[in-house]
Formats: sequence, C-alpha cells, structure tokens
Amino acid sequence: MDRKPLLAGNWKMHTNVQEAQQLAASVVQAAAKVSGRDVMIAPPYTALTAVESTISSSGVILGAQNVHWEEKGAFTGEISAAMLKDVGCEMVIIGHSERRHVFGETDQMINKRVTGALRFGLTPVFCIGETLEQREAGRTMTILENQVRAGLDNVALKSGSHLVVAYEPVWAIGTGKTATEAQAQEAHSFIRNLLADIYEKNIAGQIRILYGGSVKPENIDILMQQDDIDGALVGGAALKAESFERIICFQ
Repeated sequence: MDRKPLLAGNWKMHTNVQEAQQLAASVVQAAAKVSGRDVMIAPPYTALTAVESTISSSGVILGAQNVHWEEKGAFTGEISAAMLKDVGCEMVIIGHSERRHVFGETDQMINKRVTGALRFGLTPVFCIGETLEQREAGRTMTILENQVRAGLDNVALKSGSHLVVAYEPVWAIGTGKTATEAQAQEAHSFIRNLLADIYEKNIAGQIRILYGGSVKPENIDILMQQDDIDGALVGGAALKAESFERIICFQ
C-alpha cells in the first residue's frame, strides 16, 4: 500500500521564539524542494503560535510535543487538544521515551492522551520502543506488543490516516547508536502485523510507522528504503537546518 512518507522534527526543549521562526523558515524552504512527502515540526509550546505564522500556507504541518486528555480544567502545566488545535496544530507526539522514562508516564496515561487527541481531531504520533536491557534480554517484540496493545486499548480508527506510530528504540535516542536497517525493518514489520491484528489489514496498511533514534543525514536513505519504514521522527538533527533538509530530501 502506498503510504506518503512523513519526516517529523521534534525540537524538544530547544529554541526561543526567534530561533524557532528562523528554523521553521528554513524547513519551509527545504520542504518546497521535494514533493510526495509530508513534513511536520513540533516546537516547544512557547513558539507554536510564532511558528504557525511562519509555516502558514507552506504545507509544513505543525505538531506539539504532548497533550492532556481533558478539554479544560484544573490541570496546572498541561495543554489540551482544543488549545493545540486553536493555535494550528494538526499532530501531537504522545508517549515519547522521554515522557515514559524521565517523567514516568504509564501506558494507561499514554492511552488516555491518544484517545483525547483523536477525540479533538489531532493525529497522534504514538511512540513505542524498548530499552537496551530489554533488547539484550530478547524481549523487544514482547515490549512492543505490550506498549501497542495498552496504548491503543479501545482506540477506534475509521482510517489508518488518523494515527502515526513511531518506533524509537530507547537505546538509540541521542546516543549516536542507530538500529541497523534490518533491525528497524524487523520491528516495523512486527508492528504492522500487530496493528492488522488490532484493527484490520487495510487500516494497518494505511498507518504510517516512523523510525526514531539517532536519525541523521548519513542513515536516512537506507532507512527509507525499507518496506515498512514510512518516515522518521528526528530529534537532534532536526535542530540544524542543513541536516534536517537532507533528511527531508532523502533519496
């Protein structure tokens, strides 16, 4: 099934408003050089409005880095899907390994975030992945299955285009280590089959599965040649205009 590649930049806790606008402008220029692929950037909350004005009408998609499941309420420090939609967001990263491992988010909490995002029309970029200890113990597929089934529990999909999954082996994030293309494809294929079991084959065939974990200009081409890798969730390399442009313009 033909799935449109998605190259997503997660800026994490970087960039002030001016830096964010400059970086966003460079992404707009890079995205204009290629066709047949989607580009998404997820700045910090403080820069969302400024970045939206910079990328407006360019086709670059605005994303956020997390979301609460309630529309409003006494949830100090949280941001609702309605608020994100209000400033122009279309996508939101949920369950990133840093949210899981640094901030202690559970599968159940992530499930609520996914459900809440979908309820308000945001496309979740739902992140899963194993630690080095889990991989070395031979538990990679068990961990991925547990995270997928828990995170998507009671999540109904009418179309696979409403969900993006990002496989990010925790041991490869920010470490410079990258899963080999064979390791990445094996995990992506397993996830695709799992999604077909949860939903059905046509919907699973529509869901884009991204690879995340030290994606850089040097490895993007070989990763994108794999059958079940539909794009990349990029961290550090997305903060440098030149490197993210090379990733967007993969061959």
